[in-house]
Amino acid sequence: MSANPEHFVLVRLASELTLKSRRTRNQFMNRLRQNLQDALRSGGIEHKILEEWGRLYVRASSPAAVPLITRVFGISSVSAVEAVVPADPQSIIPAAVQIFRSRVEGKRFAVRARRTGAHEFRSKDIEIELGAALLPYAARVDLSKPEVTVQVEVRANDAYLFSDRLDGTGGLPLGVEGRAISLISGGYDSAVSSWLMLKRGVELDYVFCNLGGEAYERAVVQVAKAIADDWSYGTQPRLHVVDFEAPMNEMRSKVRQSYWQVVLKRMMYRASSRIGEILGAHAIVTGEAIGQVSSQTLPNLRAIEPASSLPVFRPLLGFDKEEIIARARMIGTAALSEQVREYCAIAPGRPVTATTPERIAEEEVALDYSIVDAAVDTRKVLDLRALTPTDLVAPYVFTSEIPPDAIVYDCRPEAQYKAWHLPGAIQRDEWDLLREFKRFDRDRKYVLYCAHGLQTAHLAEKMQNHGYEAYSFRGGLKGVMRYAEQHGL
Repeated sequence: MSANPEHFVLVRLASELTLKSRRTRNQFMNRLRQNLQDALRSGGIEHKILEEWGRLYVRASSPAAVPLITRVFGISSVSAVEAVVPADPQSIIPAAVQIFRSRVEGKRFAVRARRTGAHEFRSKDIEIELGAALLPYAARVDLSKPEVTVQVEVRANDAYLFSDRLDGTGGLPLGVEGRAISLISGGYDSAVSSWLMLKRGVELDYVFCNLGGEAYERAVVQVAKAIADDWSYGTQPRLHVVDFEAPMNEMRSKVRQSYWQVVLKRMMYRASSRIGEILGAHAIVTGEAIGQVSSQTLPNLRAIEPASSLPVFRPLLGFDKEEIIARARMIGTAALSEQVREYCAIAPGRPVTATTPERIAEEEVALDYSIVDAAVDTRKVLDLRALTPTDLVAPYVFTSEIPPDAIVYDCRPEAQYKAWHLPGAIQRDEWDLLREFKRFDRDRKYVLYCAHGLQTAHLAEKMQNHGYEAYSFRGGLKGVMRYAEQHGL
């Protein structure tokens, strides 16, 4: 039996990839492998990728490979293989009993076997024989709602034994559908709409039209960087920061107040589509949802859209706010977006809710749009994945040590926590911590960590501002794993 000192991961492809023609599938698979390699390299994980029709296998140097792989678009699910044995019942059954008998003890269990290739046994034979061998250790067999599922996958000469199956993100490999520009504000909506386009294989750069100064910019950069670091493997997204003070002043001086909201959006569309044309993008993406605010009524959206020279994609048109926030929590941007004050609501009184392209053209007739062009030409461009947490947050929120009396919170999703966590660390969602930390004991010390140290740096800063001794562990998960190794944890 080969149980892995190096970690062996079975990767199942998203169903859409398996339905493509051979030529398209080969193109998509090439991109998927590149993105997967980038994800593992970004985690500092040595690896080797093997491919069979319908499957990828990853040999990795760390268990942290599993949660990283689940965030690569184009993957249906992932399983950490616990042993590889010869593809015959005489090898499979005793090895599986050795691994799983303690796991099924006192529990309802099922055995699922899958077989590819020519063998002298059926999948059903493995299920029956292994089920009978494990039954003396278990409460009973339950094929409907088992507490433990023992899985055997037989392919050619090898059999892979595992139990856990983590869902991947699905979708298409990032980059196979070209490039678009996402108009981002830092709030829940623009982050989620960006993620939905990434899932469909669209590579993104981001445009932020800044109405609120440096503090607002830093908050938006944090949101964009979270998307770039956690979901943009295989690409190098950039954030184009456009100072919109001069365009907004031009609008205020020449447009009636009730039309400010709509005209401002049209100016942002113009800036974004111009940057998109410079970069060779095919569309712009926004986080607009029908009826959410005054500028997003159906008539107003119709009046705004002609300002863009590129097609406008709005993935959230049919979403309500609760759905958007729930998706933002899953993505990992909710806690950051919660703190972003958006500055788009600039019109006092009653903004227009049902204008037309013709009326807007009349309002804009006196505007000097060269001011927008000048703002685009002098924009700041940030390489999001190259930024470090210390570029975004004051250095005093970081620590490289864990005091013996500190409470340690692992702020990654539960699946990543289960794959590996610092002994003694408590798994808590950063969204929940953001709402609950004011009830914590102020006499205790707190150390937080997440995948990259970005979200927890933000949380630690918030806690410090409220009088808590709280720190984000420097280097995120990689830093914590080095610390654990150095201290024999």
